[in-house]
Amino acid sequence: MSRKGNSPYNGMMKSFFCILKSEMFYGYEKTLKLIEHLKQAIVDYIDYYNNKRIKAKLKGLSPVQYRTKSFAYINCLTFWGQYSKVVVLRI
Repeated sequence: MSRKGNSPYNGMMKSFFCILKSEMFYGYEKTLKLIEHLKQAIVDYIDYYNNKRIKAKLKGLSPVQYRTKSFAYINCLTFWGQYSKVVVLRI
């Protein structure tokens, strides 16, 4: 059993690794003969996943662009004194 707040099931990571295997590994396992090639392919895929992958759910932005835009908007509002605390916004 886990304590409150310490879930033993990590659904987000399981989903990420499923996507990683289906998009990056399956079909290419014969070309990745050395462990170094596999490591580099994983690093390249994570860079693509965070910085270049466009998501319709994020309004056509990559995850990094979406977070940057959201934080810039929040910082602008707090700078001008419109909000005294950080508010999570759905842009």
